[in-house]
Amino acid sequence: MKSLFLTCERWSSAIAMGGACAMLALAATLGMFQILMRFVFEEPAEWTEVLIRFSLIWMVFLAIPMAFRQGAMVSVDVLYRWSPPRLRRVLDWVVCLAALALIAIIVWWGWDYARRGGVQSMAGLESVSMFWAYLAMPVGGLFSVLGIVGNLIDPQRHELETAQ
Repeated sequence: MKSLFLTCERWSSAIAMGGACAMLALAATLGMFQILMRFVFEEPAEWTEVLIRFSLIWMVFLAIPMAFRQGAMVSVDVLYRWSPPRLRRVLDWVVCLAALALIAIIVWWGWDYARRGGVQSMAGLESVSMFWAYLAMPVGGLFSVLGIVGNLIDPQRHELETAQ
């Protein structure tokens, strides 16, 4: 059961990270297009700024699950280093529960915000609903749940290993 969950978590984190990379590539491409249009052709494309902003938001919320999985978020480094092994496991549970509580709030209110914002349209892209931009919060939060639980089951402390 543990290995099945970790396999599912690995796949979901890879999918989320692939989406985050795609959003970064989209933001960079749109940024180059915006520069080209504004300074070379002197015909600014206002819609690119909005899409860059929302692709960066999606990038962040899709990359957070990998940060949770690698132990790079919500860690208590000094306390963890000074603690005996049994207390470290308790700290793992405390960090996991605190992170899950935070993600539950993000998913709950993110979904509510997306639903309420569905009646708005994006500035510069009047045919696209703001629902799709705000949906990044609950989607990223749901991917994060798997990363948080995966880190509890199979702890990875890459942040501690690379700390100076």
